[in-house]
Amino acid sequence: MHKKIKPFIFFPVLALSACASKQDLLVVEDNVRKLKTESETIKTQTAVSYSDVQQVRDDVSRLQGSIEEISHNNRQTFGRLGMEDSLLVHKVDELELRLQKIEQYIAPAKQEIPSSSSSSLATVPLTDAALLSDGEVKLNQKNYSAARESFNLLLQRTPPSALAGEAQFYVAESYFDEKWYEKAILEYQVVISKYTKSSQRPAALYKQALSFELTGDAVNAKARFKDLVSIYPASSQAALARKKLQ
Repeated sequence: MHKKIKPFIFFPVLALSACASKQDLLVVEDNVRKLKTESETIKTQTAVSYSDVQQVRDDVSRLQGSIEEISHNNRQTFGRLGMEDSLLVHKVDELELRLQKIEQYIAPAKQEIPSSSSSSLATVPLTDAALLSDGEVKLNQKNYSAARESFNLLLQRTPPSALAGEAQFYVAESYFDEKWYEKAILEYQVVISKYTKSSQRPAALYKQALSFELTGDAVNAKARFKDLVSIYPASSQAALARKKLQ
């Protein structure tokens, strides 16, 4: 009797085991599906991230290219403009030329010495060369104020004298000799900017550079020495400038 009943006792157990196994299998399959889904999501996100990173790299490369192009263009531009801009060299415009022509018509035919002039000038012939020579003599005598008076009379001539560039240079020299270097820098700049054809321009560049050096402005001094070597390479002043740049 017991032997016949015994096999039937295991059927529910086997059924329960089978059910449990199926349930576990379903859970495992569900987990696998989730893992696949997450894996696909991660792959998609990774692809998007890689694409974003690549886009950023491409943008950076383009920016670097643009920066290099801009830098190249700037170097070319400053190379063209630096020489003349650093010296503030400007040609006289049409208005100034017209004014000079008008002044030629209205200027007195005969130059007169102002009443405020020193008595030593009263006997000086009113010629450009005489005024320049008189100023040089007084400059050598270290009579700086009187020397500038002669040079300024020459600079006031209408139409402008052919010796105006030299007179302006000596005005700057008078301040340099007085060790008033800041003022000398400004006066040398007038020679450099206004009297571009003057034979004194190389000397004005060199002395202006020395003035900067003596005021402790090494940057501008070096720039002026370089300008001198670049613009007037064969001048005696350029040879001195090269020694300064070594």
